Amino acid sequence: MRFLHPELLWLLALLPLLALIRGRRGPAPALIFSTTSIAATLAQGRRTSPGHILTAIRLLAVGLLIVALARPQQGNTTTEIKASGIDILLAVDLSGSMQAMDFTLHGQPADRLDVVKSVVDQFIDARPNDRIGLVAFAEKPFVVSPLTLDHDWLRKRLKSLSIGMAGDNTAIGSAIGAGINRLREKDAKSRIMILLTDGMNNAGKVPPLVAAEAAETLKIKIYTIGAGTRGEAPMPIVDDFGRKRLVRARVDIDEETLTKVAQMTGARYFRATDTQSLQKIYDEINSMETTTRTIKNFEHYRELFPFPLLTALLFFGLELLRKHKRLP
Repeated sequence: MRFLHPELLWLLALLPLLALIRGRRGPAPALIFSTTSIAATLAQGRRTSPGHILTAIRLLAVGLLIVALARPQQGNTTTEIKASGIDILLAVDLSGSMQAMDFTLHGQPADRLDVVKSVVDQFIDARPNDRIGLVAFAEKPFVVSPLTLDHDWLRKRLKSLSIGMAGDNTAIGSAIGAGINRLREKDAKSRIMILLTDGMNNAGKVPPLVAAEAAETLKIKIYTIGAGTRGEAPMPIVDDFGRKRLVRARVDIDEETLTKVAQMTGARYFRATDTQSLQKIYDEINSMETTTRTIKNFEHYRELFPFPLLTALLFFGLELLRKHKRLP
């Protein structure tokens, strides 16, 4: 609810002043009695002065008239947000090497997957108007979420990812193929894939470069990210006594293939060696693939002034009626 002319409501502050002036106006009443016994008899009967009632009615009517002049309105506002027209498919590696503890999260050592989920969650939050889908892969890919604007549900699906859900090896080409199948059916002005892996293509039947050629034909850009330190990384293992400990393990990323995949599709390859660099990569991709947010506001207001106006006229009518009854 709102008032179209709220400044007129300040006039209501004058009503107490008018009531005070009205109460003090006129000479003090005086009657002359020939004997005090008559005055005593009259004092026994009590009645309310009709003048006070008329004053209250008049002030109430004036107050309602002021409210009516301020134009009270009841409104309904509808906001329409149009999707940007950019479809984004996130592909995340779930192979066993994603257990490597060479990243940090909140100042503590963390495995690669936990850090990726945290950074990707922030990326999703920064793209509220984009349809975003999620594909996870290892030995084979599977669709975690189709392209959707329901990002709360998408985040829940992202949190559910765990290492070992799709095997231990890495099928990069198959992951690209699965992402293309999700993007090709959508009518969008821009379609991109962001593929993150920490290994080499050693599984699947589709070579990465062949999948990249299909993406190029469909005008789908593939940003590739190689995650992990260079050389060796601390990898958790369970020894024969059931104890969990870290060992140094060799890490290999096929940067040459990932670079070619990105270049063929008009995108870029990035290397993330720690949490900060990974965050910067997603921020950079976010800035390169800008989106336009279209917002339309529809407002409809219903006039409420007739209610106080009619009530004010009713009180004015009551005042005139009481005055008429008092006339001799």
